Amino acid sequence: MAIHFHVKRGDTVEVITGNHKGATGKVLQIRAGKQQVIIEGVRMVKKHTKRSQDSPQGAIIEREGPIHISNVRVAEAAEKPKGAKAKAEKPAKAKAHKPKAEKPKADKPKAAAKPKKKAA
Repeated sequence: MAIHFHVKRGDTVEVITGNHKGATGKVLQIRAGKQQVIIEGVRMVKKHTKRSQDSPQGAIIEREGPIHISNVRVAEAAEKPKGAKAKAEKPAKAKAHKPKAEKPKADKPKAAAKPKKKAA
């Protein structure tokens, strides 16, 4: 049974929470078992490699690290299909400022002052 996620490989996504909040990039890989994604240029980590024939001194390689899939969302630009026409936004109507009509205040008789009670 295949697991379905809200993003797929090749989507442009935005990180919505965590240390890399606000970063955008293309999904390079999805790790379904761990529910993680690897995004191009986001969460760069340094990996130390042993000596080998390719690098006799060893090396420190910088590559993308995984981010949990719940911390990303599909970016706005990637959601719109290429052939769809963009809806023109209607300009907001300016509301005319109307001064409020003042209501005449009725003269109300003031209540008589109550006498203060004396402390016993």
